[in-house]
Amino acid sequence: MENMIIADNLRKEFKKVIKEPGLKGSLKALFKPEKQIVKAVDGISFSVRRGEILGFLGPNGAGKSTVIKMLTGILVPTAGECRINGRIPQKDRKSYVREIGVVFGQRTQLWWDLALRETYAVLKEIYEVPDDRYRERMAFLNEVLELDSFITSPVRTLSLGQRMRADIAASLLHSPKVLFLDEPTIGLDVVVKENIRNAIRTINEQEGTTVILTTHDLSDIELLCERIVMIDKGKKVFDGALSALKHDYGAIRTFLFELYHADDIERLCYHERFRLSDDELTIDDRRPHIAVKFNADRVSTEDIVAYTLSTVHVKDMEIRDVEIEEIIRRIYRREVEV
Repeated sequence: MENMIIADNLRKEFKKVIKEPGLKGSLKALFKPEKQIVKAVDGISFSVRRGEILGFLGPNGAGKSTVIKMLTGILVPTAGECRINGRIPQKDRKSYVREIGVVFGQRTQLWWDLALRETYAVLKEIYEVPDDRYRERMAFLNEVLELDSFITSPVRTLSLGQRMRADIAASLLHSPKVLFLDEPTIGLDVVVKENIRNAIRTINEQEGTTVILTTHDLSDIELLCERIVMIDKGKKVFDGALSALKHDYGAIRTFLFELYHADDIERLCYHERFRLSDDELTIDDRRPHIAVKFNADRVSTEDIVAYTLSTVHVKDMEIRDVEIEEIIRRIYRREVEV
């Protein structure tokens, strides 16, 4: 399948004025400023196939938003190039914006005092959507995002969940080929999050819309994305299938059990028995409930369970595989190599 998005060695540098403390420092910064180059994005390359939902992850300050702003044409790269559907965003600005939709978290693109229906009517004129196409589009968006119950309300009266659905609808009104979603479920309750995810999935499946999704909610990633790109400190640290990430770096298991006698935990000496370091095995002691997190590449699950059952009386037990959040946390802490 052909690539819809290509980012080739993207770099973005900003000049930062270094200010010394006090009045002297302020005057110096005003008349003889000392500047420092900050690399927000440092040579990132990746591609996104047509119709793919890509999870784009990174901690705060990693450079995610800067990359998205370059892809949408808001920022000009210091070096490198990006192409979306064959267009360079910074050069083909007018025609390019007709092919993309953007939702930036809690920053709305809607008119605050207008009724939602009137807002969409304004956007219809901006994007020059024909009347018959507009009616079809609104019928589809109403069905997918359930807008009917609040479409006559002023935007300022909408709840956060309603406003997020309204923003997604606004970004899709002109049938874009690419949709950029920056934290679309932030601050939403569980039910609304699920509605938003279902809408994104439906739009992708029915219309083949290519989606780049940035989020801190890893449930979004697990439920919507088959592939992720992770960045940290302006550099790419992982690019691959979510299933491959779990397979290659998911060696951490958690053995949870409940003791009949809480003090029995003192008899368990996992580190000495298996010659494991503190990084390879940790114990969360909340007696009588115990959680033993261990590296399955260093000691087998069977050995951990067998040793525990032969040493203490266990009332109940469970084995859990590593969660994606734990894998990502370990990669950011450089505990695993990618």
